[in-house]
This record gives sequence, structure tokens and C-alpha cells, in this order.
Amino acid sequence: MLHPSYSDLMKVVNSEVEQGDTPVVNSRYSIVLATAKRARQIISRQMKGDEYAKTISKPLSRAVSELKDGKIRILPEEAESADTAQTEEAAEE
Repeated sequence: MLHPSYSDLMKVVNSEVEQGDTPVVNSRYSIVLATAKRARQIISRQMKGDEYAKTISKPLSRAVSELKDGKIRILPEEAESADTAQTEEAAEE
């Protein structure tokens, strides 16, 4: 079993959505894509020699943990291209 569960991650991601608005994440697939993208970012930073990125041996575990803790956000597709740098900066803190 995956910990945290997909439903727990979806609640965290959609927690900032106002009632009546469309949720950012509607499916497990969206969670998988977001965590995979973040894991690739972590791997890229490891390849560049970033010490912070090397602290955990499994990039996917770290990506799930960051998502669960609210350190990173999943943006709607229309806002994603404009705010990609913001997501990476927030994860560094």
C-alpha cells in the first residue's frame, strides 16, 4: 500500500481550491504525473551536484513527501508554464 494514499494527496493538493471552483487534481493519474515531474527535477539537480538534492536516495519518495507536506503545488495547466520557476523555488526552501 502506498503511504500517503492517493486520496490523501488529492486532498492536500485541492485544499486551497475555493468551494465551487474546479479542483486542481481530479484523478490519480494527475498525482502520478506531478510526482514523476518533481522526481525528474530532483534527479536533474542531483546530476548538477546540488547537495540538498542528494540528501535522500530516492527522488520519487522525496517528491511524494514534498507534495504531502505542501512544499510544492500542482498548478492548473494554463498557469503551469508561467509559474514553473515558482514551484522549483518553493521546493528549494
